[in-house]
Amino acid sequence: MRLILAILLPFLVFFTIGKPFQGILCLILQITLIGWIPAAIWAVYALSQYNTDKKIAQAHGRE
Repeated sequence: MRLILAILLPFLVFFTIGKPFQGILCLILQITLIGWIPAAIWAVYALSQYNTDKKIAQAHGRE
C-alpha cells in the first residue's frame, strides 16, 4: 500500500515513516510536474530503506 502511495503521492510516504521534514521538502519538489518523477523515486527509495532498517532492527531483537 505504501508503495502505491509513494508513486501517487510521494510526500505522504515520508509522513507515514516518521520523517515530516523530508515530507515537506518532497512536497515542494512534487509541486512542479517535472519534479514529480524525482520525488516518486526518492519516496520509493526512502520506503525501501525504512523497510530494510525495520528488518535489521527485528533481527537484532530491538523491536
